[in-house]
Amino acid sequence: MSLPQPVPPSWKDLGKSSNDLLGKDFPINGTQLEVKTLTPSNVAFKVAGNQDPKLNVINADIEAKYTDKAHGLVITQGWTTANLLRTQVEAENHLAKGLKFDLSTSLLPDSGKKTALFNTAYKQPGLHTRAFLDLFKGPTFTADTVIGRDGFLLGAEASYNVTEGKITRYATAVGFSAPEYAVTVHGLGNLSTFAASYYHRVSPDVEAGAKAIYDTKATTQGVSLEVGTKVYLDAAAFVKAKINNAGVLAVGYTQALRPGVKASFGVAIDTQRLNEVTPTGPAHKVGASFTFEG
Repeated sequence: MSLPQPVPPSWKDLGKSSNDLLGKDFPINGTQLEVKTLTPSNVAFKVAGNQDPKLNVINADIEAKYTDKAHGLVITQGWTTANLLRTQVEAENHLAKGLKFDLSTSLLPDSGKKTALFNTAYKQPGLHTRAFLDLFKGPTFTADTVIGRDGFLLGAEASYNVTEGKITRYATAVGFSAPEYAVTVHGLGNLSTFAASYYHRVSPDVEAGAKAIYDTKATTQGVSLEVGTKVYLDAAAFVKAKINNAGVLAVGYTQALRPGVKASFGVAIDTQRLNEVTPTGPAHKVGASFTFEG
């Protein structure tokens, strides 16, 4: 008798463990600040800002999210300093268990540019499928599906331009996921770019991962490779480090100062240009991130 199958990750979350290990907690592009609060009426507010050291400007946005768990409804409204208005409405488990509807829109009042994306997702043990309809671009219909059994994962994605009547993009992926490690191989961009990622929880305090990308259309031949690790110093602090084949070394340190307060510091050093200065400054990056949550 086979064991009950878990719900597999969505297409965008294939290889997520490795992507998070190599991509998150490296605040190397200026200073970032994020403040999160929750009201008794289930409205969550988030204010985030980032100071770009090159342009010497501050980009920020404010977001309010209302969650009605009893009716499976989530409404999110955002506004950025670029005067971009975002609205998202999510409804889950209304017509069937595991079925979710999502409408995401954005508007730039200054230029009149707008987007509207209608999404549906359906997940059951062993299956996670999604469909998107971009109402103003094309319109374009995109669908992806991931099936999983006993840790093995198989996924595919395709986009269809309704006006032109043809498939404009397709991709596929295979992988294996276990509690301690995960391996994923993607064929992206109409199978013109291939990516392989690996994640391993070596011990409760140490994680390691790697990612390799080969672009058949790139002007420079070869494989882009990046490896990294995460080490927990204690229950409130960890250090992350990664390096790629271009010689860029990045180190991040995150410390929980108290419940709801977290600080992260990062630096990226180009080991091939230690003493070089570019027109925009040194060939290295530093930054910090502060998160307050209450």
